Amino acid sequence: MVNKSETIAPKDRFDLTGCNATMKAVVTTGNGGYEKLEYRDVPIPTLAPGEVLLHVLAAGVNNTEINTRLGWYSSAVKKGTEALTEIEREEAKTKADGGWNEATPFPFIQGTDCCGRIVAVAPGGDESTIGLRVLVRSCIRSAGWNSLENIWMASDFDGAFSQFVKIAADEVFPVDCDWSDAELGTIPCAYGTAENMVYRANVAKGEHVLVAGASGGVGSAAVQLAKRRGAVVTAIAGREKLALVRLIGADNVIARGDDIVAGLGEKSVDVVVDNVAGETFGEMLKVLKRGGRYVSSGAIGGPLVTLDMRDFYLKDLTMIGCTAWDEPVFPNLVSYIEKGEIRPLLAKTFPLDQIVEAQRAFTEKRHVGKFVLIPPPSDSLLANYGPFF
Repeated sequence: MVNKSETIAPKDRFDLTGCNATMKAVVTTGNGGYEKLEYRDVPIPTLAPGEVLLHVLAAGVNNTEINTRLGWYSSAVKKGTEALTEIEREEAKTKADGGWNEATPFPFIQGTDCCGRIVAVAPGGDESTIGLRVLVRSCIRSAGWNSLENIWMASDFDGAFSQFVKIAADEVFPVDCDWSDAELGTIPCAYGTAENMVYRANVAKGEHVLVAGASGGVGSAAVQLAKRRGAVVTAIAGREKLALVRLIGADNVIARGDDIVAGLGEKSVDVVVDNVAGETFGEMLKVLKRGGRYVSSGAIGGPLVTLDMRDFYLKDLTMIGCTAWDEPVFPNLVSYIEKGEIRPLLAKTFPLDQIVEAQRAFTEKRHVGKFVLIPPPSDSLLANYGPFF
């Protein structure tokens, strides 16, 4: 591994000029089932000005990749992710909307989480960064920080389910820590999404925060990040996962399916972090105090909810939608990692070519934390085009 202070001669860099090198990748060919995931050889990306090439070390598995493949973000779909039927998938295919973008760019490479190492920079780029281990900020504010317009790696352009990925140099963040590659691969999407929610909701010390779906990637991250801010956290998870959710910091737990209002009482919570929605949405508003905040970046339990407007306006509630990450979010996460203020929740790793097994296990929801895919070794390519590892 290259030390940050080492100098690498330009002729030894990962130079793909004029070569026909290929890499292994999982290409998602369209909306549908696992048959839409093809593990095959594809060209290594060519850099545009301002971009860097990363050797992918680890890539996390997220709801968003599965939802995109299934077509769940289409407005034609009305149910939660677990209840998506073949009929709804077909309806989604007829709607050219990916949800937050005009259309999903099939065929393309998914993979929203990336821990990687910089192996090349575009001409004019900072060559001193070559060799650094980095995390990729997967949510990009495409029109600048004064606009909420955003694009996502692995939803709007090729992602990290591959041996190499290219990305704008401004979106990579070196990380100095003793975590494994796989542990770092659990961070970007889930922790970025969770930090964005607690940041926008302005969670403060001593506040009572209710986290739904607390055993999943985003939920478990939200528990840790709210605790880091000094909040008292109540977590909702499957009954068999409650002990594990306590271990990551939850002060109180509620089993999924139990009556939330009966368990907590009305007007008992300052902030609700809810990526589940569905049938429990109304209960979430009931337990919020006057002036409480409800924050969400997902709706895996069902996107259509029943809202009693009286709960909303008579209690002076604030409802906060979160997709575009705010500027401090990712630098915050890197600092938390480097200071040892959060810890990864790595459930299991899979080789990249076992993506179907990984996504199938993911949908069973028996795990706590994140699954991570490990691409095959790239030693031969690195040896031929850039022998500096």
